[in-house]
Formats: sequence, C-alpha cells, structure tokens
Amino acid sequence: MGLSVVQGFTKSLAMTVLSEIGDKTFFAAAILAMRHPRRLVLSGCLGALIVMTILSALVGWAAPNLISRKWTHHITTLLFLGFGLWSLWDAFNEGETEELAEVEKELNADVKVNGGETTKYDKDTDELKKQSRPFLSQFFSPILLKAFSITFFGEWGDKSQLATIGLAADENPLGVVLGGILGQALCTPAAVLGGKSLAKQISEKIVALSSGVLFIVFGIQSFLSTLEP
Repeated sequence: MGLSVVQGFTKSLAMTVLSEIGDKTFFAAAILAMRHPRRLVLSGCLGALIVMTILSALVGWAAPNLISRKWTHHITTLLFLGFGLWSLWDAFNEGETEELAEVEKELNADVKVNGGETTKYDKDTDELKKQSRPFLSQFFSPILLKAFSITFFGEWGDKSQLATIGLAADENPLGVVLGGILGQALCTPAAVLGGKSLAKQISEKIVALSSGVLFIVFGIQSFLSTLEP
C-alpha cells in the first residue's frame, strides 16, 4: 500500500507540474494577479484546483467500481498515450504565445462586458455596498470567487483533469490527490507571483515536449504493467 501511494504521488506530482505550467489556468492566474490583490487570486485559484483534483481523483477511484478493472486499465493506457501524442503535436504546431494571447483576450472581453473595472471608490458608498452584500460575499471576496470560478470552469474537461481521473483509476487515489495538491501548490504561487514573466522565460515548446514524453512513458508503463486482482 505504501509503495502504491508513493507511485501515485510521484506520477501525479510530475504530471501536474508539467501540465499546469503554461496552461490556460496558469495564465489566467497570472493576469488576474496583475489586476487584483495577489492573496485573493492565489486563494481562489489554488482552492479551485485543489477541489478539482479531489473531485477528479474521486471519479477515477469510482470508475473501476462502475466499469470492469480491465477496461479502466486499457482506457487509462490509451488516455495517456493519446495525451502524449496531443502534447507533442501542440509542441510542434502551436505558437509560443498563443495560449497567453487567448486568455488575455477572454479576460479583457469579460471586463468590457461588465462595464470595466473601477479603481477608485467613495468610502461611504463602499461601506453601504458591503452591508448590502449577500451573506457569503461578506466572507468571500468577489475577486476570490471570480478567481475560483474562472479557474474551476477553465480546468473542467481540460487535459490535466482527464489525466488525473485516469491516473486515479490506475494508481492509489490518495497518492494521486497528495501529488496533485503539491503540484498545484508549487505552480499556482509561481503563476500569481510572476507567471507572465516566467512564461516568457520558459519555452512552452519544451514544456509541451516534456509533458508529451511523460504521458507516453506513463502509457507504456501502464501497458506493460499487470493488473492487480
């Protein structure tokens, strides 16, 4: 059991770090942190990613109880190999700044739809607004909730979420959760503190190539491994 937790942990940690660096939610956290208080953005984004990791691992853990263990194993193998080839394709066919430009465009459009962001407030008016806010909004900042929702729905159905489900179906779910949370705890603060400048220094092509190779290695290892009874 101990070894299976460690194996799930190391696989999940490596996959999360390589999947999240340069990901859409990574850039979203970086851009939001430039416009809003970093602690609120960090709390919202990291909270969303932790919740998503736990939910994905639970789905992966439940999958063998709904489908036969043999089928989930084969699906996981194909999933890793497919994601590996997808990442390699992205590395050779997409521009370096395409993801960043796309996220900036989406967030700027969101600002325009909401009538822009105000930077100066009258103290009395602000106090009245605070008093009239719904119960939850008084404890959770709208900025934190915005960061949480953008990250959560941006990650939903993403390659890294599906890979976490597949990994939890094939490895120890506890190890997958712990490795995923640690990976998110490393990547999200990096994005919030200097994600945009960091992204310009790290080649997206190298990251995509590395994650592609990692997924293929996971796929080959899963293909060669024997199913536990």
